Amino acid sequence: MDNLLEVNGVSKKFGSFTALNNVSITVPKGSIYGLLGPNGAGKTTLIRIINQITLPDSGAVILDGEPLNESHIKDIGYLPEERGLYKSMKVGEQALYLAQLKGLSKSVAKERLQYWFKRLDIEDWWNKKIQELSKGMAQKIQFVVTVLHEPKLLIFDEPFSGFDPINANLIKDEILRLRDNGATVIFSTHRMESVEELCDDIALIHKSNKILDGKILDVKRAYKSNTFEVGVKTSNNTVLEQELSETFKITPANFKTLNNELKLNIQISENQTPNDLLNYLTSKGEVSHFVELIPSVNDIFIQTVTHNNLQ
Repeated sequence: MDNLLEVNGVSKKFGSFTALNNVSITVPKGSIYGLLGPNGAGKTTLIRIINQITLPDSGAVILDGEPLNESHIKDIGYLPEERGLYKSMKVGEQALYLAQLKGLSKSVAKERLQYWFKRLDIEDWWNKKIQELSKGMAQKIQFVVTVLHEPKLLIFDEPFSGFDPINANLIKDEILRLRDNGATVIFSTHRMESVEELCDDIALIHKSNKILDGKILDVKRAYKSNTFEVGVKTSNNTVLEQELSETFKITPANFKTLNNELKLNIQISENQTPNDLLNYLTSKGEVSHFVELIPSVNDIFIQTVTHNNLQ
């Protein structure tokens, strides 16, 4: 798959503080790319560089095969974490104004706004002032303004902040639909469950450095520990647990069942297979539960950041 965005060796300092240190990422076309990291990691600085709000000290940014330049402003839609709507302006008037700043004619802007307002069921908000809207309502307007000019690259920074679960799911579905229609999305968030649901690829930035990137499935494969959560019905749990500890690395497991099974997390070695473990267990009792423990993005995030903090 071709890349829409390539960030090559970008560094940025503010005085003596290094905000980004030789960071490189590649964002495939038609994908949702998760940009992760703790507060102060450098994510916002990188997003500002892509939006040409600030310039890098070194490195290069390539958008759709061309060095990033002023003409690309129209190709990017940016929803910042800090929202920027004018509170005293009417919703429709403000949306038209912002759409025209992105190069749309007034007639095209109005047509597209009517489509989005109907789609998000906010048609009766046109003459309301932003200050009359809740945070979530204003968030919907900001989302519409961000996507209205149909840019190649959409950048959402904490897009679900202020939304209740119903509207968060609504916007999540719209982001997926935009991706399916050809948009490329950079998605920056602290909500790891959203990363699991939405993102195809991720990069983790910590203390100004990229410390992890790749397709989510590949990252999970790299972090999995060949550990299985098992439940076994046996006549003597203590004896079986002792036998298992002599062959495998075991720890207690905590999951709900209807019976009094032996519940363990069992890690197999590189020269053992899941079938080896399953065959062993079935020879000792009735296996009621057998699930490989795949690390979540949240687990990987915490593990990687903690490890790097200790270095």
